[in-house]
Amino acid sequence: MAKIERFEDLQVWQLAREICLDVWNLFETTSLGRDYELKNQMSRCSGSVMDNIAEGFERNGTREFIQFLSISKGSCGELKSQLYRALDRRHITQKQFDSITSKTDTENKKIGSFIVYLNSKEYKGSKFHKTYPS
Repeated sequence: MAKIERFEDLQVWQLAREICLDVWNLFETTSLGRDYELKNQMSRCSGSVMDNIAEGFERNGTREFIQFLSISKGSCGELKSQLYRALDRRHITQKQFDSITSKTDTENKKIGSFIVYLNSKEYKGSKFHKTYPS
């Protein structure tokens, strides 16, 4: 297995970025862009998914990373709920809703699986490795 050295290499971050762009495209192409309150909430939580993955990765500690992944997972669920609101307000079509919620469901499962994987590892992160002078 290749060593992941940058958060940009993580599939969960790449998919989160894709979802973020999909949400932005909705703002640009539908009436959702004029529903400022919902637009702002959706922009913040879709960004939160990818940003928390990046921040957790950069903390260099497995426990902290898991905590940030958990926040990302919650933001993913929040985005899905907001997509229902956008659909109910007729800002987006059923096809647009289905496309993005399918990705949010996949992302949620991937993040959950990643958390399970990290919990199974003994390695706790580089910041927990102390070096002592000889």
